[in-house]
Amino acid sequence: MSVALVATPQGSARTTTDEPGGAPVGTLVLGHGAGGLRWTDDVLAVREAALEAGWRVVLVDQPWRVEGRRVGPGPGALDPAWLAVLAAVPRTGPLVVGGRSAGARVACRTAAAVGADAVLALSFPLHPPGRPERSRAEELVRPLAAGLRVHVVQGRRDPFGTPDEVRAVLPEGAGLDVVEGPHSLERAATAVAAAVVRLLRNVRVVGDVSAGESIP
Repeated sequence: MSVALVATPQGSARTTTDEPGGAPVGTLVLGHGAGGLRWTDDVLAVREAALEAGWRVVLVDQPWRVEGRRVGPGPGALDPAWLAVLAAVPRTGPLVVGGRSAGARVACRTAAAVGADAVLALSFPLHPPGRPERSRAEELVRPLAAGLRVHVVQGRRDPFGTPDEVRAVLPEGAGLDVVEGPHSLERAATAVAAAVVRLLRNVRVVGDVSAGESIP
């Protein structure tokens, strides 16, 4: 494991990079959600499973977390910092970018700009709870418009967007895995990790990220 600070327009971000036992077959870069100062169990489970599958894994702490603040800023601060970090991340093989909740939004908005091959969205916050009219569907499908693929892992009872709501906005070619739980997927960490490994295996072997349930 190696930890580094990366200069960004918003201050120093932090990367925690783990290498697999052999030469990496790909690079997975993950961001965190909008609240709290720790990595959640589902993301940590994904890291361990991806390493076992031969992938380099980079966890990115945005500058606001490095500074010890408990609530993150908006896209105007998050996206430039993420872009600066991705420019410094070592890459081998396919690049999959993603994250949890707000981190998934950042990855979707910037996937084309960083040259990603696929996007992984864990608990994508499709809308604020009880406010479906404030949809963020455009962010979720933006990578698809650039010719990239998107795969979502969503909790069955997520108040930020149920699987049915996510399914309704995902076009053909996107992927969706449904696991038990609300917006927090920590209790479903094992299932989340298994879904991500299927995705990574497809990215590596056949270039098809439609693991799990494909949207018809």
